Amino acid sequence: MIFPRTKRTHVAPPWWESSHSRKNTRGTVVLVALLAGSVGGFLGVSATGGTLFRHANLVSSASVIERAPDSVAGIAARVLPSVVSITTRTSGGGGTGSGFIIDSGGYILTNNHVIASVAQSGGTLRVTLNNGDVYNATIVGRDASYDLAVLKIATANLSALQFGDSDMVAVGDPVIAIGSPLGLSGTVTLGIISAKNRPVTAGGSRAENSFINALQTDAAINPGNSGGPLVDSTGAVIGVNSAIASLGSTSQAGSIGLGFAIPINQARKTADQLIKNGKATYPVLGVSLDMNFTGVGALIAKTSSGIMSGGPAQKAGLKPGDIIIKFDDRGINAAEELIVAVRSKNVADRVTITYVRDGKEYSATLSLIAAKD
Repeated sequence: MIFPRTKRTHVAPPWWESSHSRKNTRGTVVLVALLAGSVGGFLGVSATGGTLFRHANLVSSASVIERAPDSVAGIAARVLPSVVSITTRTSGGGGTGSGFIIDSGGYILTNNHVIASVAQSGGTLRVTLNNGDVYNATIVGRDASYDLAVLKIATANLSALQFGDSDMVAVGDPVIAIGSPLGLSGTVTLGIISAKNRPVTAGGSRAENSFINALQTDAAINPGNSGGPLVDSTGAVIGVNSAIASLGSTSQAGSIGLGFAIPINQARKTADQLIKNGKATYPVLGVSLDMNFTGVGALIAKTSSGIMSGGPAQKAGLKPGDIIIKFDDRGINAAEELIVAVRSKNVADRVTITYVRDGKEYSATLSLIAAKD
C-alpha cells in the first residue's frame, strides 16, 4: 500500500534509555568515573604531595571547515531557507506537513492531502519559516487529482527555490529530501533516484485519491515530509515528496527506502493554474476504465458510459471492452498505469495508443482534451 506522508508524532525512547541499556550503562558510568578519579589523583600529585602540572597550556584549534557549494551541506544551506513547516488544526484534530516557497511574494507549494482537512472542514492553517517566523496561511487553490495545493502567506522578499527539469532526471542521480518528518523541521536526507514513471496512488481519502507518475527515491521520507522538496545535486527542485510504500502494516510506518515524489514539471504546471485560476485541470482520453480488471492492460468499461460521447476515444474508433496495452512508447499493464501516463501529458497533446479487440491489435492517434468539472 502507499500512504501519504502526513504526520502523527510518536518518538521512540532514546537507545540509551532502553531497559537493558539503562541497567548496564549505570554500572559502566560509575566504573569509568571511579577510574578517571583514581588516575587523575595518581597523575596529578607527586610522591611528596606536590602538583606535577604547574604550567599546563590548553590549546584550541581555530581552523574552519570549508564546505564546497555542491556538497550536501552546501546545498542544504541554500535550500533550507525556502522550506517551510505547515501545521493544520481542525475540530477533528491536527497534523503537520511540509512545503516550499515558489515565489518571493509568499506563494508556497505543498500536497493537497496536507491541507485538505482545513479546506473541507475549516480550521487554522499556519506556516513556519525556517527562521522560526510563523504566519497564518490561506489556500489559493488545490487539486486532488495531482495531490497539489498552493498556499499564500502575507509577506514578501522570501527566498524561492529554483525549478529543475524532472524530465532530464536519470535513475541513479543523487537527490536530497528536505522537510519536517514527525514535526522535526529542517530535516535533510540523502539518496538517489531509484526509478522513474512509477504509477502511485496517494491522497488523504478515497474521495480525493490522486494518481502520480512518480519519481522513486531511497532518500528517507517519513510522515510529515509530505509537500517538501526533492532537490538535485545543484539544489534545484525536481519533485514534491508525497508518499512512501508500506510493508502492509495497519499502523503508519516509517521509511523503508521507497519514497515517491511528484515530478516538478507536472507540479509547476498545476501550481501555475492554481495561482491564475484557483483550480487546475488535467487531460483525458474520454474513457472509463474497469479498475477491477486483472488482465494485462487497461480495460475500457463494458458499459454505456465506457466511452465519452464526442470524446477523443470515440472519435478514434475505440469501443467499450477494448483493452489498451500501449500509450505512445509506454507499455500499459494496468488501469493505474494508463491514468498516470495520460496525466503526465498536456491538454491538446497528440498521442498514439495500441489496443486489443477480439484478440487483434489496433492503433489510433488522438488529441487529449481537458477533463470536465
